[in-house]
Amino acid sequence: MHRKALTALLGAAAAAILLIAASVASAWAPADQATIHPGVQVFTEGAQCTANFVYQDASNVYLGQAAHCSGTGSATDTNGCDSGSLPIGTPVDVTGADHPGTLVYNSWLTMQSKGETDADTCAYNDLALIKIDPADVGKVNPSVPSLGGPTGVGSWGGTGSQVYSYGNSELRDGITALSPKVGLVVQGTPSGWSHDVYTLTPGIPGDSGSGFMNASGGAIGVLSTVALAPLAGSNGVGNLGMELAYLHANDSQFSGVNLVPGTEAFNSNIVGAVLKGAGLKGLGL
Repeated sequence: MHRKALTALLGAAAAAILLIAASVASAWAPADQATIHPGVQVFTEGAQCTANFVYQDASNVYLGQAAHCSGTGSATDTNGCDSGSLPIGTPVDVTGADHPGTLVYNSWLTMQSKGETDADTCAYNDLALIKIDPADVGKVNPSVPSLGGPTGVGSWGGTGSQVYSYGNSELRDGITALSPKVGLVVQGTPSGWSHDVYTLTPGIPGDSGSGFMNASGGAIGVLSTVALAPLAGSNGVGNLGMELAYLHANDSQFSGVNLVPGTEAFNSNIVGAVLKGAGLKGLGL
């Protein structure tokens, strides 16, 4: 190949790479303008839950929610291997979107179709994906409001380690200062599938599905249950890393789905996060 032709080819390739990089870098709405993000309220046939994180593959963008948010049984039906669920394809209203999303993955339905029998997997694998309508993808940012992050999929710490979350139950009547939370790990199951945590403020109905991060901003869990006993006021949080591994191993359609890191840096200053959630800025926090 002549040097001029090679130079021209390399120049064109470099320009293409720059165009691709620019396209990827501008794929998400600015965090302060996005209307769809972790922590938005989602409604499945009227049942309100909180979205945890943003996910994507080569073709689509998804919001995560808890699988039980599309459950058809009572509030005590938490075994995903024998509890009823609305079907794949069910429309889900996403706050901030102009079009309904679509339920495309539900760990309960997948476990039932695979004949899952492991007790802890049945009890704690509680993840669903909502496909965002392509017309609404430009409204999405993957950052957790007030807290920033996630930095990627993280690991759970031991008893006493700090966790962070953002709940958005409609029972809080829109008081966003109550949404950012900090808490501590109380205990975990030997299998690693679930951890009990205490947070200030506690998770309440409607916070179900909200995401948990570790002290480094790593995404670690999905709020699944509100405990009445033996640890009253604690929350049961599923292990997001294990839930994603189950998805990848058992549903080839979503083997390429990955969590999207936030565009905003994680900030563990919970006081600053609360003030930011309340719309107060410029206080040096």
